[in-house]
Amino acid sequence: MMSWSPPVVWVLIALLLGLSELLTGGVVMLALGAAALLTAVVAALDASYSMQLLAMGIFSGVLAPLAVWKLQPHFSPRGVRYGNTGSGQESGQRFKTLTRDFDQATVIKIKGDLYRLRVTGSGEMALPDGTPVILDHFEGATAIVHLENHPEEGASHG
Repeated sequence: MMSWSPPVVWVLIALLLGLSELLTGGVVMLALGAAALLTAVVAALDASYSMQLLAMGIFSGVLAPLAVWKLQPHFSPRGVRYGNTGSGQESGQRFKTLTRDFDQATVIKIKGDLYRLRVTGSGEMALPDGTPVILDHFEGATAIVHLENHPEEGASHG
């Protein structure tokens, strides 16, 4: 019969966290699983329950950011830059315009989301589908673009 000692419980928690990594793919669960394994070692040294929790917190606080910083780039597709849309990472990228179904607004699609657009200089907000544009920046939720064949219009970043 298996004994449910604290080290065994921490190893089981580590295994569950490791398995959950298969569902997320973000390496955070893997780091938390490693932290739980290290906590199992602390528990095997007969540390008190509060010391085990403190150790888990410290190990998690160190390993999770380290894993995201060092390991995640190795598992990410090439060319993908993470960050919030509008943070500037998409500036200079080319897009083709679309017409949104429910309101017929001209939009560009970035990471699966649709953003209304406004052309720099002219202020135009309606363009034919498939018009090539280059994203300059965002003003609120509006994508400020310039036409691909008129790069001088997007020179200012307001």
